[in-house]
Amino acid sequence: MTRLFDRIFGSTVDYPLVVALLIALLCGLSVLGHRSPETLTDLFKPAPQVEEQVAAPAPQAAPKAEEPETDEAKKKRERRNQIPDVDAVSISDADVILVVKSQKFFTPEGARAIRQAVAALNDLPTVRSIMWLDEAPVLNIFGFRDSMLPDSRASKRQFDEARERAVNHPLIGGQLLAEDGNTLLLMIKLDWLFVTEDADVTERLKETVLAAVDDIPGNDIDVMVTGKVPSYLTFIESQEQNRMKYQLIGYGTILAMAVVLFRGIRAVIIVSLAPALGVFWTMGILHFFEFQDNPFNDIILPVLLSLVGLTDGVHLMVEIRKQRASGLGVRESARNGIVNVGLACALTSLTTAIGFGSLSLAHHEIVREFGMCCVIGVFLTFLSVVLTIPFICSTPFGRNIHKGHERGLIDRNLQRISGVIAYVLGHTRKFAFAAIACTIALSLVSLTLRPDERRANALPQSSEAVQAIKHMDVAFGGLEMSSIRIRWNDSLELNDPEILTVISKVDDLLEDEPLIGSPISLKNFVDVLPGSGEPVDRMPLVQLLPASLKRAFYEPERRVAEVNFRVQDLGIAKYGPVFERIEAGLTRVQTEHPAFNFDLTGSAVWRWENLYQIVVDLAASLGSATVIIFIVLSIAYQSLRIGLISVVPNLFPLAVTATFLVITGQSLEIASVCAFTVCLGIAVDDTIHFLTRFRESWKESPRDIAISEAFTSTGTALILTTVVLLVGFATVLLSDMRDQRIFAAMGALTIGSALFADLIFLPALLSYFLPEKFPTSQLEVSTEEDQTQAVASTTT
Repeated sequence: MTRLFDRIFGSTVDYPLVVALLIALLCGLSVLGHRSPETLTDLFKPAPQVEEQVAAPAPQAAPKAEEPETDEAKKKRERRNQIPDVDAVSISDADVILVVKSQKFFTPEGARAIRQAVAALNDLPTVRSIMWLDEAPVLNIFGFRDSMLPDSRASKRQFDEARERAVNHPLIGGQLLAEDGNTLLLMIKLDWLFVTEDADVTERLKETVLAAVDDIPGNDIDVMVTGKVPSYLTFIESQEQNRMKYQLIGYGTILAMAVVLFRGIRAVIIVSLAPALGVFWTMGILHFFEFQDNPFNDIILPVLLSLVGLTDGVHLMVEIRKQRASGLGVRESARNGIVNVGLACALTSLTTAIGFGSLSLAHHEIVREFGMCCVIGVFLTFLSVVLTIPFICSTPFGRNIHKGHERGLIDRNLQRISGVIAYVLGHTRKFAFAAIACTIALSLVSLTLRPDERRANALPQSSEAVQAIKHMDVAFGGLEMSSIRIRWNDSLELNDPEILTVISKVDDLLEDEPLIGSPISLKNFVDVLPGSGEPVDRMPLVQLLPASLKRAFYEPERRVAEVNFRVQDLGIAKYGPVFERIEAGLTRVQTEHPAFNFDLTGSAVWRWENLYQIVVDLAASLGSATVIIFIVLSIAYQSLRIGLISVVPNLFPLAVTATFLVITGQSLEIASVCAFTVCLGIAVDDTIHFLTRFRESWKESPRDIAISEAFTSTGTALILTTVVLLVGFATVLLSDMRDQRIFAAMGALTIGSALFADLIFLPALLSYFLPEKFPTSQLEVSTEEDQTQAVASTTT
C-alpha cells in the first residue's frame, strides 16, 4: 500500500505540470457547477421523444354483447352518482395562516378593525380566499345567514352574546378563534398566478393588515405569519443567510488560528488554501447532482469539509516544515512529507468517508443525501490537500515555509506535557482497564437516550413562524392537524344511527386526552342543533347541516367519516403514550361495533410511527461504520490486535457525548444521528496518524519508546488539528438553527474527548496489549518492501 501511494502521489512533486492541469480542470468544472450546471447535466438527459403519427385504426369486428351488470357494481355506480358536487370546508388546507392577536375583537373598534383588515386582504390579487370566523357556515335550521361578528354600532350586550356564540360554534371555537376570544386565525388560500416574490405571501400580508387598521384609534391588533408556505420560506431564507455568513466566519477563524499556531505566513496561506479549494470544488460539483434544500449541505458540509481538509493539511504541513528545517531542499521536503504522512492521510480520508457514507443507510432522505455529499466532499478535499500542498511547497513560494517553525505555539510547549505520556506508560494496566471500563459504562448510559422530533427545530428559533407555532400551542392546542378516519361496511345503511354513536365514542376518546387539542367531528355540529336525545333520534338532523360543512367530516356515499384534532409541537415522543391509549380505545370500540374499522392518520402520527427509525438509522450507521473501519485498520496495519485496540479510543468520545445528552435531558434527533456518525469519521483521524507513526517507530525501537516517539512526532499536529476543529465547530454554535447548534456542540465535545483518548488511553492500550518487540514476521515483510522501494527510487 505504501509503495502504491508513493508511486501515485509522491510523484506529484516530480510532475508539477500534470498536477497544475488537474487542479485547473477541477477548478473549471467547479466554476461551471456554480454558474451553469445545466450546461453539463443537459448532455446526459435523454432526448425528448417525438410522438409518432398514429395510423388510422383498422376496422374492428362488431362488439360483443355486454355482460350483465352485477348487483355490487350497480351499487357502486349508484353511489358515485349520488356524490354531490360540493367543496367541503377546510380548516387545515391553508397556504398561509395569519395569527391575529387582540383583546378587542368583540368591541366596536375591534370588529371594525378586523373587518377592514380582511377586506384589505381580499383586495390583494395574491389572495384567492380567506376562511375566518365570519365565513363559517351557518348552523341554524332555517339556513339564514347570521354574522358571527356584529356591526360596529352594536351594543356591548350584543358583542358579549356574539363572543359566546362564536366560542361555542364547533368550527370556530378552538379552531378559528381561541377559547379566550383573544386570538383569531385567518386561513388564506393564495392565487399563485399573481405571486411574484416571497414578500407577497409573508411580509406584504402582515403589512396590509397593519396598514388597514392603522387609522382606527385604540386598536391593539398584532399579527404573526405562519403556515406551510411561510415556514418553508423562513427555512430557505435562513439557509441563504447562513450559508455564506458561517462559511466566512469559519474560514476567518481558522485562518486566524493557523496564524497563531504556525507563526509563518507562507505556511498559513498554503495550509488554508488546500481545504478552501476542496470546499470550492465540492460545492460546485454538487450542483450537478441537483440536491435540493438540504440544511446540512448548505451550512454544515462546507465547514465540516474545511475542518477535515485542514486536519490532514496540518499533519502534512508539520511534516514538510520539519523536513525543510532539517536542511532538505523544497522538492525533497515536499516529497518526503507526502511519503511520510500521505498514507496516514489516505487512511483518514478513507475512514472518514466510511463514517460519512454509512449515513446513506438512513431512512430520512436528508440524512442520506448528506452522507453521499460528504463522501464526495471528503474525496475532493483529500485530492486538494495531497495535490495542492506538496505542489506549492515544491515551488519557490515554499522556500521559507519553515520560518517560524521553532516559534510554533504547540512545538514550544509540547515537552511540558510529555510528562503525562511518561506517567501513563508507568501505569499502563490502570489506564488500559480504565479506558475499557469507562467506554463500557458510558455506552450503557448512552443506551437510555431516547428519540424525539420537533417541527420547530428545523426553523430559526427567533423567527416569526416559530413564535406563531408556540402561541398556537397555547391558544388552540397546536397548529398541526391529525385525524381518525372511520370506515364502515355495506351492512349498514348510509345514515344508520350507529354511525353517529361510533363517532361520538371516538370524539369522547380524544376529549379524555389533555394533550389532544380541539377535537372536531360530525357529533359537534349535531350537538348544537336544537333538541336532544339518543343518536337514533339525532341522526336525521344531519340532513339539516350545510353540505359544505357536513362533507368536511362525513361522506356517507364513501362510507367514511373523520374526527380531526390538533397536536402541539412539544416533541412527538410526548405523544407516544397518548397515541397508544387512543389506539387501544379504538380497538375496544371496534370490538363493540364490528362493522367499523379505524385509522389513526396525519403527519404527527406518521412521525410517531417512524420515530424509532432514528434509532435504527443510528445503529445501522454507527455499526456499519465501526465494523468497516475496524476491518480497514486491521488490514492496513496487518494486525487484528491493533484493529481491536483502535475501537476503544474511537468509541469513547461518542459514549461521552451521548452521556452528556442524557445528563442534560436532550433527546436523539436526526441531527444527532448525523453528528455521531460524522464525529466517528473525524475522531478516527488522529488515531490513525498516531498509530501510523507508532508502527514505523516500533519496527526499530522497543514498544514504549516507539509510543513516546509517536507522541513527539504527531503530538503537535494532533493538538493543532483538535484546536482547529473545536474553533470550527464553535462558529456553527452561532447559528440560529437549533439542529445546527446541536450538531456543532456534539462535534466539539466528541473531538475534545477524542484528543484525550488518543493521548491518554491509546498509549496505555498499546503498551499493555502489544508485545515489546515488533512481530518478526511483519518485520521481514516490511524490510523487503523497504528494500524494493529503495531500489525503485534509485532506478528512478
